[in-house]
Parts: sequence; C-alpha cells; structure tokens
Amino acid sequence: MGEEETNNLYEDGDVVIGGLFPLHYSPVSSLPAYKTKPTSSIYKYFSSRAMRWMQTMTFAIKEINQRNDLLPYLKLGFHIRDSYDNIPASLKASLLLVNGQPGRGPRAKSLDRDKGLEIDSDSNSGCGAVHKAVSPVIIGDAGSGVSMALLRNLGSFHIPLVSYFASCSCLSNQKEFPTFMRTMPSDAFQIRALARLVSYLGWTWVGVIGAESEYARFAIQLFLQESVHYGVCAAYTHLYPVALSQQAVDELMDNIQMASSKVIINFSSESELQIILREIRHRNITDLQWIASEAWATAKSLWEHFGDLLKGTLGFAIRRAEVIPGLKQHLVSLRPSYIHESAYLAEFWEELFDCRLNGSVNNHSHMVDNYLNKMPCIGTEDLKDVYSPYSDVTQLRVSYNVYKAVHLVAHALQDMSDCIVGQGPFLNGTCADPKNFKPWQLLHYMRRANFSALGEKVNFDQNGDPIAYYDLLNWQRMTDGSLHLVKVGFYDASLPDGYSLVINDSIIQWPVGKQASRSVCSDSCPPGFRIARRKGEPTCCFDCVPCAEGEISYETDSLECSRCSEDRWPNKARDFCIPKTIEFLSYHELMGTVLCVVSVLGACMSLSILSIFFMYKDTPLVRANNMELSFLFLVFLAICFLVGLLFIGEPSDWLCRIRYPAFGISFALCISCLLAKTVVVLMAFRSTLPGSNVMKWFGPNQQRASVLIGTAIQVIICLTWLMTSPPHAHNNTGYHGATIIIECNTGSEVGFWCVLGYIGILACMCFLMAFLARKLPDNFNEAKFITFSMLIFFAVWITFIPVYVSTAGKYTVAVHIFAILASSFGLLLCIFAPKCYIIILKPEKNSKKNLMHR
Repeated sequence: MGEEETNNLYEDGDVVIGGLFPLHYSPVSSLPAYKTKPTSSIYKYFSSRAMRWMQTMTFAIKEINQRNDLLPYLKLGFHIRDSYDNIPASLKASLLLVNGQPGRGPRAKSLDRDKGLEIDSDSNSGCGAVHKAVSPVIIGDAGSGVSMALLRNLGSFHIPLVSYFASCSCLSNQKEFPTFMRTMPSDAFQIRALARLVSYLGWTWVGVIGAESEYARFAIQLFLQESVHYGVCAAYTHLYPVALSQQAVDELMDNIQMASSKVIINFSSESELQIILREIRHRNITDLQWIASEAWATAKSLWEHFGDLLKGTLGFAIRRAEVIPGLKQHLVSLRPSYIHESAYLAEFWEELFDCRLNGSVNNHSHMVDNYLNKMPCIGTEDLKDVYSPYSDVTQLRVSYNVYKAVHLVAHALQDMSDCIVGQGPFLNGTCADPKNFKPWQLLHYMRRANFSALGEKVNFDQNGDPIAYYDLLNWQRMTDGSLHLVKVGFYDASLPDGYSLVINDSIIQWPVGKQASRSVCSDSCPPGFRIARRKGEPTCCFDCVPCAEGEISYETDSLECSRCSEDRWPNKARDFCIPKTIEFLSYHELMGTVLCVVSVLGACMSLSILSIFFMYKDTPLVRANNMELSFLFLVFLAICFLVGLLFIGEPSDWLCRIRYPAFGISFALCISCLLAKTVVVLMAFRSTLPGSNVMKWFGPNQQRASVLIGTAIQVIICLTWLMTSPPHAHNNTGYHGATIIIECNTGSEVGFWCVLGYIGILACMCFLMAFLARKLPDNFNEAKFITFSMLIFFAVWITFIPVYVSTAGKYTVAVHIFAILASSFGLLLCIFAPKCYIIILKPEKNSKKNLMHR
C-alpha cells in the first residue's frame, strides 16, 4: 500500500471530494519477463497543465472552506490521484477513491456494491498508514474514453462523476451513464460549430483525422453527419492509434499528401499531434490549415517546436475565465517544504527546475537514467522566476471547468443542507444528512443545481450538460516569434441558429497570404447553372450543368433550376427572367406593310375593273359576260382582298370571331358568283339547240338565288362554328420559348376545315362546269379562263394546307393572307384581264360580229 499512500494528494474533511487528473501520459511500452513482479509503468511526459488543474481543485475547495455564505458548517476535503490518461490506472485510482483507504484508529468505510450503502471494514493496513475517507463524488476524468470506463465500473455504486474535459457526445446518454455530469460542453455543440466554421470560410473539402479513441471516433462520426447540412464533405477520414508506430504515421502522411484538401480537422490531444507534426516537417509538407478541436486548441506547448507549421491554426476553445481571484498566488506559492509531502509536486518541481530534491518522494523520475546526474535543488527556486504552463493563468479554460465542478458539488451540498424535514425530495419528505448521505442523494441535488461562478450563470440540461459556449481562437505569431492566442469569434449555442456563430475575418492571421486558402472538390456553380452530382463521389464533388431552356438559377450552387413564368424567359446568362417578346403580324413591320399594300391594291384593281365594266356596260363584250354577275363578282372579289386586312394587327377575341367567317363568306360569295356565271355560259349554249327551253329555268332570279343559297350554306357553317366553339385570341408560349405568339385560335379545327372545305366544294363544282364548257366557240369561251383560274385557285390552296400546318406565329398568318391574295389575284387576272385588254386596247374586237365568229 506504500505506493498508494505516496502517489496522491489528500486533505481530510466532512465530505472528501475525489479527483482524477492525467498528470502523466504516453506510457513507455515494455514486454513483461514474467520472472519478477511487474513494476509500475513508466510514462514519457508529465503534464504541467494537468498539475494546474489539480491545484485549481485544491484552491477551490480551500476557498469554499473559508467562505461563510457557502457550507459554513461543513468542511470539504479532497483526495486526488493520477489517472495516467490510462483506463486500467484510472479504474484502480477510482476504486481507491470510492472505497477510501483503511488506516489506524477508527474503522474505515467502503461501499456496498448492491445497495450503494456505506459499510464498515476492519483496518488491516500496516503501521503508519493514514486513513482516507470515502469519496462520494469524483471530479474527473479528462478523457472521454477513460470517463466511460469509470462510469461503467462505478455505475452500480451510483457514484456521481463530474468531468471537466470529457466532451464526447456519447456521454450525454443518460440511460447508459445516469450518474454522469460535466462542466465541459458536449462535442455535439463543438461539431456543429466546426461545421459552420468551415462552411462560413468556404472550405467544403476537408480532411478529418483523430486518435483511435471514443472521443475522436464519436466526434468524426458526428462531424460527417452534421457537415452534410452545410455542404461540407470529408476528402478523407483517418483514425490513427494513440501509440503511433512509424507505419501508422506513414499511412496518415500518405493520405494527407495524396488529398487535394489543405484543411485538416484533428481530434486528438497534443501528445499524438507532436509525432504527426514532426513527420510533416520531415516530409516538408507545407501550407496546411489546421482546425483544432477543443482538446488542443490552447496547447501552447506545441508552439515551441512547431510554430512554423501551426501558424494560422483555428480552433474552438471552451469558455475562458478572465481571472480566478487568488488562483495565481495559490499556484506560485509552492515551497520545497510543502512539496516533500507529495510525489506529484516533487516530480513537477524537479522537472521544472531540472534539479533533485533532498529526500525526494518522487518515485517516477527515479526510474529515469539521468535522474541521479541532476544537480541538487538549492532551495531558492521560485515559480515566479520561470515560465511554465502550470503558472500561466492567461488561458483559464479547463481550470475554470474544474473550478465550476467543485462549486457544483458545493452548491449541491448547500441545497442538501437547506432541506427542511418533511418537505424533502426523498421518501416521506425526508432530507439527507450532509455529513452522512448516499451518493445518489447528492446526485439528485447536483442535477438541480443552479448557481453563479465568477459572474457566469451555471446550469445543466436534462443530460447533465452545460450550455455550450466556445471562443474561436487563432494562433498568431508575434514579432518576437511567440504565440498569441487571439479570439476572433465565438459560438454560443443559446443564440438562434443564424446568430450562434460570430467571426471577425479581418483579424485572422492565415498560414499563407492574407486570406483563407481555397479547399473545394469542385468550384461553385455560378447563377445560370445547377449542380449535377458525380456518381459514386461525395456530394461536394459535382459538375456544373447549364440550366435547361426556359429555366434559371439565380443563386450560387443551385441544386435545381426553376422555370420562368409563362410571360417571361431567361436572359442569356440564365440567371434572370425577362419579359418575353410579343409576336404578331403588325402593320408596322415590313411584311405586314407589304401585305396591307397588296390587299388594298387588289381591292382597288377590282373596283377599277368594275368601273371599266360599268363604263362599257353597253358594249357586246360586257353584255355577253352576264353583266350583273360580273359586277357582283368584282364587288365580292374586292371584299376578299380587303379581308386580308383583318389578319394584320394584334389579334383580339372580336377580331378573331370576324376574321374567319369574313374569309369564308367572302370567298363563298365569289365562288358562288363564278359558279353561276359558268352555269349561265353552259346554259346559254345549250339553249341554242332546237327545242331547248333551258334558259327560262336559269334566269336572273335563279342566278341570284343560286348565289344566295351557295353563300347561305357557308353562313350556316360559320354561325354553327361561332355558337359552339368560336375562335379566340391565344397567347402561344409553346412554339418558341422566348416569344409569346399572339394568335387566333380557331377554337374548333373542325369548324375551320369545314369552312375551307366548303369553299373547295364550290370551287370543284365551278371547275367541273367550266371543264364541260371548254369546247365552246373560242371568241366567246369564258369557260376556259374560269377553268384556268380554278386551277390556280386549287394550286394556291392545296399548297396552303401543308405550309399553314407547318408554320407558326405571324408566318402562319402571312401564309393565310398570301393564299387569299394569290387566289384572289388569280381569279381577277385570269377572268378579267383578257376582257380589259379587248375593251381598252382592242376596241375593234368588242363587237357582236367578232364575238359570234367561230
């Protein structure tokens, strides 16, 4: 038991608080010989920071003992042991804490595993052993993995464990770890802060590494889950063993060198990082941007040897206490006389001043070969004269957590002391005795603790976690080469999502240059493009695909393009919707003007011929060509020419309802007149046959009636069309995306083709009659001109159909007008041009004799 008596720090009290701190770390590996009793492990490093944490606990307890407003009738003690950052050693130390150590005098107490009750045990230790009381609560440990092992081992005893540095989110599981609390925020908050940090700085392609531990494993898993929400991907993830071999280091270095990412997030302690940084320097890997987890975000000891590699490092550190009054004096007040009482203090003193104490109780350094070669300490050494992380109180972060952990226990005991019998929280309103209570009773009050420490409000959620707050630190090189940890922002989990992370970019010092380096797998897609994921690759690796026709994206890295509204169309860059071009056949454009002029010209020609015929109405040629029908035909032909004007201009519902019936009825009138003329010609020659009385059945009244009947059928078709499904104006956005074509929708395709079909039927009948009269005398044969005009008519409208169907917009309208004009000119010129030629230029042929001459 001698080792146990020496390697601890103990002060008695009414309640003795246990403490575990990783004063030693990185064990030296050795193979047992199995011939002698195994000796204690030798560790490479002694942690001055952990020594400060330990001394902060003793300071907080002594400070509370001196207060009159907190536990005035209760004295706190402490029992502190080294956890060695090692699970077996921590378990051994924790069992010594919760069972106490028997000594001389009164019977010591230990804990019953099944009931959590204190039971007596006979003292059987050797002479000189000092009794150490049972610790009902332990402040520790620093590591998440160690804390998990302790909780699984001590869970049956219901011993509360308050960690000051274990941050693994897995420890928030109250079903598995119901007796765990901590003053260190959960990694869930740190991971969220890290994901937002890299996203804010535009780093979407980062390497994530960590030591093979529960802390790093859970942290990396959480980061990979959280980073997805911020568009951040891991270029690689790598877990390396805590005891790094050269092979493990080489594998890690190969990953770092092969990856395109220069940003590395590391979840480990400073001891593992030292080996990694040494190899990075050996391989001359430069320009890395380190992101520190809170485990090493303030580890100044790394700067001395690797400052050139760590310049510009960013990391989140837990809340810092500006000052803990009296702590500095407590830390530097160590004197050799007090140091002889503790192996920890002796080892710290000898390593710091590189000397050997007289009668030293340091049993760890005695195993170092060069220990005996050290000079004896002269007794005038003073901590104020040297710099050490131990006495550095500029970054009181973990120390502040230790301080709050002690106050958590103290305030829980105070609440227990304030309990009124009959109103207590336990069975039948009973209260617990602050000097003789069960650990689970203390845990009850700890979970409900709500107090202030150095002006900060301290409380805990249902998982025993404090409200998370982190300082964002930047490792900056000063002019003298020293390290300055500059606060460049913070993360406050109590604030709304959009305001929880605050960063001052302007004061950040970067590893290279004056701005953040780029670390992306794929460049951002500008507006006008969308992201197209690459199959089998992380989501941050993608191609940029232009938005499809009719779609835009107005944000960077759009996952989808959105369609413009019906009346808008993307600009050339496809990042903005602009109004579509309106298209219709206008009077103001060249094509519309030409068609308008030609239409008016055709109407004028018709009326001019009408006036010529009227002037020469008494001549044989005019009289022989059925003057009345000729006059009607020319008037209706002029109307056909003018109907073309209805197709020019912006369509409206009323214009569309007039346009198609006017076209159908005007042509029905023309063809009906022409049909009547053809029948008259045919009948006139039939009537010259002996005994024929045909003309009395097709006189002027019958001729007019035939024109009216032929037209009436077309009128009925048009009225039926207008009443069932009338034409209307329509904005056509489907033919050409960038253009809105304002056109007349026929309403009923059947109605339109019936109108056109009926005109065709009349034309066929006219053509048939003219064909039958083709062998009449040449000088009077008007039938051959009608036949020729009908052939042109057919040629025009048969050609019109496929062209009409295959075109769209104003060109469809232009084709329709062209067909109207072409067929109208065909009728006008083929039938009346020869007659006008004779009337005007060959008047001598305009005689009855000439007309009758065969």
